[in-house]
Amino acid sequence: MAEPKTRPTDAPVDDFIAAVDHAGRREDARAVCALLRELTGKEPEMWGPSIIGFGRYRYTDGKGKPAEWPMVGFSPRKANLVLYVLHGDETPGDLLQRLGKHKTGNACLYLNRLSDVDQGVLRDLCAWSVARMRERYETD
Repeated sequence: MAEPKTRPTDAPVDDFIAAVDHAGRREDARAVCALLRELTGKEPEMWGPSIIGFGRYRYTDGKGKPAEWPMVGFSPRKANLVLYVLHGDETPGDLLQRLGKHKTGNACLYLNRLSDVDQGVLRDLCAWSVARMRERYETD
């Protein structure tokens, strides 16, 4: 049986962020890391080679097998800063409308840079996501 490709690793989060090539993306990653740490009360951990996750939630996958994934997370990718904080149709549209320049897809929020969005609205959106995950799933 195949194991999930993206699993927690022992790689140091600070080393990963320090290795982000673009200085602006690196600073944005540090800011998002601090925000998600504060909102979740959890320490960041690497999931696979490029996702920084906070906390965990358990769910049953499409094949009926138990699985785990970060409660919330992000990845400072070359093209965008990707935040894993959306929940499909459940995401509050009013927050997204007030957020500023962004794109969405599935459970992802794509930002070019943090300065493109309203920081207070981003904080509210991330806090909403954490609360929603804790209501809906078994988390730690």
